[in-house]
Amino acid sequence: MQDSHDIVTTLDLTGLKCPLPVLKARRAVKAMADQGETGVIAVLADDPAAPLDFQHFCDTSGLALLRNDAEGGVFTLHIEVRADSLQGN
Repeated sequence: MQDSHDIVTTLDLTGLKCPLPVLKARRAVKAMADQGETGVIAVLADDPAAPLDFQHFCDTSGLALLRNDAEGGVFTLHIEVRADSLQGN
């Protein structure tokens, strides 16, 4: 499958349980935004709560969750990062 967006970095957060995947992804989003970088962070997670947790994280943080699917028990989530993402947070 070809994605129409540029993946800047990939976080392999498999083996971590809630809330660690979201916390680590949030840190990566904030670091990118603080540096004025834009693009997409790809997250790999195998915590069964990950899809719901990441949807909630994006909804409450003003981020766009571009992809949320699973294969073989591993979820692939793509989060769009803009320069204004998580400003003041």
